[in-house]
Amino acid sequence: MTTVQRTDTDADPDDRTAAIVAEAHDWFEANWSEDLALGDWWDRIGRSGWGFPGWPERWFGKGLPSGVARAVTAERLRMGVFGPVSSISTFLAAPTILTHGTDEQKERFLPGIATGRDVWCQLFSEPGAGSDMASLQTRAVRDGDEWVVTGQKVWNSGAQYARYGILIARTDPDVPKHKGITYFLIDLEQPGVDVRPLREMTGEAAFNEVFLSEARVPDANRLGGLGEGWRVAMTTLANERDPGNPGVATGGGSVIGRPDLRMTVAEYRRQQARSADAMSLAIGGGIAEVLDRLADDFGRRDDPLMRQRRAAIASSRLTQRWTTQRAKANAKSGQPPGPEVSTLKLGGSALGRSVRDAGLAIMGPQGMLFGADAPEGGLFHKYALFVQAGSIAGGSDEVMRNILGERALGLPKEPDDSRDRPFRELRVGTQR
Repeated sequence: MTTVQRTDTDADPDDRTAAIVAEAHDWFEANWSEDLALGDWWDRIGRSGWGFPGWPERWFGKGLPSGVARAVTAERLRMGVFGPVSSISTFLAAPTILTHGTDEQKERFLPGIATGRDVWCQLFSEPGAGSDMASLQTRAVRDGDEWVVTGQKVWNSGAQYARYGILIARTDPDVPKHKGITYFLIDLEQPGVDVRPLREMTGEAAFNEVFLSEARVPDANRLGGLGEGWRVAMTTLANERDPGNPGVATGGGSVIGRPDLRMTVAEYRRQQARSADAMSLAIGGGIAEVLDRLADDFGRRDDPLMRQRRAAIASSRLTQRWTTQRAKANAKSGQPPGPEVSTLKLGGSALGRSVRDAGLAIMGPQGMLFGADAPEGGLFHKYALFVQAGSIAGGSDEVMRNILGERALGLPKEPDDSRDRPFRELRVGTQR
């Protein structure tokens, strides 16, 4: 791993940032080629530290402050250099392992994450434990040096491709629900793990349900202390909602599936462009360009009513950008996540619905078509059907409003005695 040459600590911060960006530029210039195999490039940039410059130097990063790390990423984008892998592995699993993992766990799991070799998924939500995730019923029972896990998880993005999962399970039903949960890193390539894709109305299957039938996890794969799973899971969820998460690699391989690492980077880029799915449009923001093309194709760019709607969308995008900047500034100053994280999530789901409605209005009767018969090959229609997920995934709109009401506005919480009663005594705890 290369090491950033630090400049004099008395030097101007802008000068230090410029020196680090220049070093990154030289590395990209010397190592980048579209003709490299995808796996070779991800291995090269992942091990260099320049792929995730905000991660610790010992663990595939450069240990850079968020502002300097963003400057490095901006330089990479300016140079047209393809980024490292960006997935649940890098923006959920890695930050949680970096925060709570032992050195031995980091040595085992982080190389495969940083180099794009191992795909991970998240195993948190259950059919009866979504918004109230602490009511989960998947249980883990100790058996010597292992844990035997039985239960069902749902809404697991990319689980059909994943080798590992970040899992929370109940290890003690005789304590209150938040205290009897433990966090595990589970190998999904074993008997007792049944992954079943969930077909969405888009025709795609980004989500899954996962059935665990006496699957086994070594105690060495327990992340954090016994019964501390809720605290560890809050680290995962904080990163899920963090717009400044250093594991989100802009301009790189946003991965839901398991790509062929033998193809060249150029081939992979072309494949990404051809096979953009509804989830990647919703997450990556490419839908704005599709909406602009529709306005041109249907002669609605200068329509006064449509201009008003598109202006409102543009204003919402700016508001989201400023809210993101405020959240990043707070994080940079060491402040804990505030209400801006919840307002950002709510604003994003509302913006998605506004884009959906505007696009369908532009197309008029053709908005009822689907697939190859629809404008843009049905790409916008897939987005329009998928965008509702934004109101649920990563914390539902209702949960975000509860957070704002209770933590920002000081409204009283709903009466709830379940926090202090053993899980076994709760109605949900008896359904096992």
